[in-house]
Amino acid sequence: MQVSKITRRLVFYALGLSLMVPFIAYSQGTVIPSETPSTPLGEWYAGKGDIFVVDTKENTGYLVNQNGSYLKFSVATGQRRVVRYIGRVYDATTPTGYWIASSKEKKGDRITFGKEGTFFRLFKNGRDQTSYGIHAHAYGAKMLSDEVRFKSMGCIIVSSEILSVLEITFALNDGQLPVFTVYGLSNDIVTYSKNMQSMSLENSIRY
Repeated sequence: MQVSKITRRLVFYALGLSLMVPFIAYSQGTVIPSETPSTPLGEWYAGKGDIFVVDTKENTGYLVNQNGSYLKFSVATGQRRVVRYIGRVYDATTPTGYWIASSKEKKGDRITFGKEGTFFRLFKNGRDQTSYGIHAHAYGAKMLSDEVRFKSMGCIIVSSEILSVLEITFALNDGQLPVFTVYGLSNDIVTYSKNMQSMSLENSIRY
């Protein structure tokens, strides 16, 4: 029996909606209550299925494991103003959204990208290459110790120690690390769904 193109599109559309449920749960639901303590860095074990959540309001990052544990740390995000950088004029505010870090690159500028020059490029919705990414910085320790951490040209800046953890996490996730940037976590709660991995499937659907 042949299936019409319209029927196939309706099936894919329904599938897409069903796979959006984890994202809705992510943006509205709660799994890790605020009273659950963050795992100390020295006791954290990266795992397959971990996701990276960045609260751009508080400039705080969370690596979240499927078992419900999480690692909390300071990050720096984009300056909330228009900047002129590498020949461009743009708003440096780090945008919110869903991303996949699926490219690990080495940069020669060891001031902007830190001692090792490691740069994880972010792909919007897991598909579209962007100029945004995750990296360390030569002056990262000072940036991350400040109370106000809107310091970057749009990227997410982490410490060299956290970058090392992200490298392990990236490898365990087969070079596909889900990243969510949000402006504020409702009720100071890290939200997470064990089905979050399906977001990558939802974003691979072609209508």
